[in-house]
Amino acid sequence: MSLRGQPVEQPVVLPDGRSVRVRVGVADDPYIAKRELDTVSLELWAGDEAIASVNTVLEPGHVSEARALVRKVAAGLESGELEPTAGALEPLGDRLPDVG
Repeated sequence: MSLRGQPVEQPVVLPDGRSVRVRVGVADDPYIAKRELDTVSLELWAGDEAIASVNTVLEPGHVSEARALVRKVAAGLESGELEPTAGALEPLGDRLPDVG
């Protein structure tokens, strides 16, 4: 299993009632073949609109770490401790999450 073909996603309801989807996976680039891409991004989606996106230190094979990151982001968003912005997500994408 790899984040190239199977991103990790989780729906979240924000304290203000908005629904978003947390996604960690290899970013799409229509100019580069998926098998050649290595950049894993952390994204927030509201419907079909990306509302925040940051690159992470994760690699495509870091599936367990991606799951841990999605859980951490989802919990922070749901509690209101984390804002649904790229600036708020960036520190979380800069380190490997604890999978324990």
